Amino acid sequence: MLSPLKISSKKLLLSFSGFSLFASAALAESRMGDIYGMPVNATLNGIQTDGILNFIFWMTIFVFLAVQGVYIYYLVKYRRRPNVKAYYSHGNNTLEIIWTTLPTLVFLGLAIYGNRVWTEIHRPAPANALNIEVTGYQFAWDIRYPGPSGILARSDVTKITSENKFGVDATDPRAKEDFTSTELVIPVNRPVHIFLRSRDVIHSFYVPEFRIYQDAVPGRTIAWVWFQALREGKFQLACSQLCGKGHYNMKAPIRVVSQEEYDQWYAKKIGAQSQLPVGTQLAESK
Repeated sequence: MLSPLKISSKKLLLSFSGFSLFASAALAESRMGDIYGMPVNATLNGIQTDGILNFIFWMTIFVFLAVQGVYIYYLVKYRRRPNVKAYYSHGNNTLEIIWTTLPTLVFLGLAIYGNRVWTEIHRPAPANALNIEVTGYQFAWDIRYPGPSGILARSDVTKITSENKFGVDATDPRAKEDFTSTELVIPVNRPVHIFLRSRDVIHSFYVPEFRIYQDAVPGRTIAWVWFQALREGKFQLACSQLCGKGHYNMKAPIRVVSQEEYDQWYAKKIGAQSQLPVGTQLAESK
């Protein structure tokens, strides 16, 4: 029979072994990103966003090193020494003006430039943008593409029902052309204009590599979200709002592909949509 001490030692050893395996797995996992852990940017608008973040990052490092350098210098220069009296300073108005003015100018400049970038990101989508509707619900995403006309059928959030999940106006001739997808497939180097909605609670359209985060609010259509992917690859659309018990699994795959591959995928979807019976097509509501 093992003594309590041996049992405790054995449990401790097992716990340590488990922790070591976890730590090894974590260290072995490769991560692509920049110096502060962000994933590599994949969109045109993200370049400006990263420009601000990089400036703030390096400016913070410079200020930290400068402050710590002065701090250490004063610790050494004015350390306690025998037969040396302490000197009491009443302050220096010139220095106080300088170290108050400089941060004010830096923050003011960041605010002005940040507002400019915000305006640039929120400018109207280009005329050649691919229009796609993305609707969130507990706990998944529905994605609607336009048909051969390239124009999404009219829709209204007030018309959303369990049968008509996009609120599409059935009288619009283009309604029979639209098709849905469970993955967001987009061509590289082409602007993509997202019309964002929610059918129940607040969700969020969050793609770190695209530098996009936008809440989807019930009863509203958020129409400012647009981006242009700069490289092909596989990404993930995730909801970052705590929207319920299934929130952790509310995601959808994103594929950025070449224009040729997108055209093939699109043609296949259009062909499949045209073969559906009229009563089961996207725009029909019972």
